[in-house]
Amino acid sequence: MPHLELTYPRPDIAVLTLNRPEKLNALNYELVEEFHSALDELGANNDCRVVVLTGAGRGFCSGLDLTDPSPPQAGGGTEFPRSGMRWQERIANLTARIHRLRQPVIAAVNGPAYGGGFGFALACDIRIASESARFCTQFIKLGLGGCDIGVSYTLPRIVGAGPAFDLILTARVVDADEALRLGLVSRLSDSVVDDALAIAETLCGYGKFGLESTKQVMWANLDAGSLEAALHLENRSQILSSTGGGIGDASAAFHHRQR
Repeated sequence: MPHLELTYPRPDIAVLTLNRPEKLNALNYELVEEFHSALDELGANNDCRVVVLTGAGRGFCSGLDLTDPSPPQAGGGTEFPRSGMRWQERIANLTARIHRLRQPVIAAVNGPAYGGGFGFALACDIRIASESARFCTQFIKLGLGGCDIGVSYTLPRIVGAGPAFDLILTARVVDADEALRLGLVSRLSDSVVDDALAIAETLCGYGKFGLESTKQVMWANLDAGSLEAALHLENRSQILSSTGGGIGDASAAFHHRQR
């Protein structure tokens, strides 16, 4: 049975489902490699415009599976500590690859999102959560540093530095209601995948270039050095958007909805 399922409920929407429900979708070597392969496919898919990321069963992703040691090939055939660094980088690069996807990614958090699972959710562009969702950095509890798989970059940008220090240093568990108050998720849902798909359908109704550039500009301007720098990027994106053939159709659809 595959450790990850990539399905297309319609050609322009993909659903990535982490599929180790008996382990709350904990990460092992096979799941990590299948995740990379799925991201390769999505990156080359010009029809897919939005991705939904979720977990099978009652969990989103509980982090690294400590009961399933990684095989020698995970270290790229090197000896420790080089092998450990290769495996660390391989897992952490999933966060960067989610972040770099041109398609907006919606995290449908259906249960615990701990450790690496929390990192994956933070790398997504939109997060919605079920009432059973739980979030925890967890790393420091394992005797490691509290900063891993990108959380020291993504979490402060989502909830602010103060709450991020609290969550990373204490590794306390945040329930769905607190996650909503913190802005960690944008909404709660009784059916996260269905609602994520509804959001995806809305996004697919917008211009192709406009949707892609909006994701790119938003993330780029979180690191902009000034308002002027942000405006320069926005201005160029708007002019490029206006030269595309899809703007006429998008404008007509917008005016039709206003009637």
